[in-house]
Amino acid sequence: MTALVAIDWGSTNCRAFRLGPGGEILEKRANAMGILAVKNANFSGALMDLARDWIDVPVAPPVLMAGMIGSAQGWIEAPYLPIPAGADDIAGHLVIAPDPRREINVVPGLRGSGAAGPDVMRGEETQIVGTGITDGVLCLPGTHSKWAVVEGGRIVRFLTFMTGEVFSLLRRNSILGRLMVDAPHDAPAYARGLVRSQSAGGILHQLFTVRTAGLLEGLSREAAPSFLSGLLIGHEIAAVKDILKPKSATVVGAGALAQNYAIAMSVAGIDTAFVPGEDAAARGLFAIALRAGLVR
Repeated sequence: MTALVAIDWGSTNCRAFRLGPGGEILEKRANAMGILAVKNANFSGALMDLARDWIDVPVAPPVLMAGMIGSAQGWIEAPYLPIPAGADDIAGHLVIAPDPRREINVVPGLRGSGAAGPDVMRGEETQIVGTGITDGVLCLPGTHSKWAVVEGGRIVRFLTFMTGEVFSLLRRNSILGRLMVDAPHDAPAYARGLVRSQSAGGILHQLFTVRTAGLLEGLSREAAPSFLSGLLIGHEIAAVKDILKPKSATVVGAGALAQNYAIAMSVAGIDTAFVPGEDAAARGLFAIALRAGLVR
């Protein structure tokens, strides 16, 4: 029995989950049809292409979506909800997408104040709910890394860092990238970048040392991307330590990127734990659906 069709729909990818009455994942699918790839904003058609056999059935299950599908560029804009906010608050502010044949609910994003100005998240709030963590600091690495403080099951503060996107831009479109080639992760070079991030001069000065390390310090073209990664992540962790002052944090995710963040956090004196991130959005969507009365 399908109790809920949960959709995690971002800018570049779409993931669909068919969930059972207890929130268990019965089936999951994914494609590269993120909101930016949907032609003519035909989101209803894109959804049917991915999960028609789950939805067009005699007794149709509820559908709940999270992520950039609820942005101004998505199916319908679900206005940002101010923090503090938790699953109950989110469930009370769902928005219905315009579809003539079925009711499709969309989760709102969150807005708050960062260290330098306004900050927003869309999609990560659902992952955070899905972790089940009610108190602590969470790190969600990615193109735009998020750090969130959760108290009593509600997100009370969060910060966004464009670390992953800046790495990609520098790697592909800067003078630094001309000294690099794609290669497996180099742990010593990454650690070297972490150490360099603790030097004087600030990040704009230190970034040029990626070039000079290749010219004058023997940094190979293969190792340079890992050195750059360590430098950028090191600065992110230093900022988090200065602003949030966490003694411990939980990384939401697994794999090489999560491990690299854990290494940087350890160097900074932050105790680290992990929770699986792959299906956190599905778990969060089910928790929100329960509170919204979409499922029993």
